[in-house]
Amino acid sequence: MTHVSTSGDRILIVTRTFRAPRQLVYDAYTQPELLKRWLGVRNGWTFDVCEVDLRVGGAYRWVWRNAKGNELGLSGVYKEITAPERIVCTEKFDQPWYPGEALNTVDFLEHNGQTTLSITMEYESKEARDGAAQSGMERGMEESFAVLDAILAETN
Repeated sequence: MTHVSTSGDRILIVTRTFRAPRQLVYDAYTQPELLKRWLGVRNGWTFDVCEVDLRVGGAYRWVWRNAKGNELGLSGVYKEITAPERIVCTEKFDQPWYPGEALNTVDFLEHNGQTTLSITMEYESKEARDGAAQSGMERGMEESFAVLDAILAETN
């Protein structure tokens, strides 16, 4: 189950434990061919653009589309990569879901063959953090993570 909590005025923390080794979860989170299978692919949305230049200073660009022609896009720059333990990157949506950009720190913590994914999202303001929290993000992440669970079960 995905858990979302707050810290201070500008931070959301998302945690989810998977029954898979850290390397598998890290790969699913960083390799385009795997990302496209689970991230945001639900309710008629397709993951049409998944570009990942996984290196410090490299960028990523993701775009989802639905049958009505709506698009949801986001991009960012990788600030820190310690494979398979941590990724720090910026995040900015094309649509103004929240003002400014976020700084995401993604930690992959393994214990007894299970991996806890912890995402710390730091926003530019309390308003931005609250907007992200109220966007339905938690439900969307849980739906995506459920798909990832199934993929990891097949692989593991």
